[in-house]
Amino acid sequence: MSRLALILVIIGALNWLLIGLFQWDLVSSLFGGDAVRESSGLSRVIYALIGLAGLYSIKFLFENREPARAD
Repeated sequence: MSRLALILVIIGALNWLLIGLFQWDLVSSLFGGDAVRESSGLSRVIYALIGLAGLYSIKFLFENREPARAD
């Protein structure tokens, strides 16, 4: 379940990256709606930062997690 949640967070962050860089909403274009979003410069910078965090988070999908040990 946590891996699925991480995948959804990454998809959302990458969508924000597309909005921040290109003012284009991938999710709206796929599922209907206005794919072009007008945003202020500051909000586009914040969207891009969230998207970059999503790109960084992709590495967590491929890390081996060890089960918690009870000491």
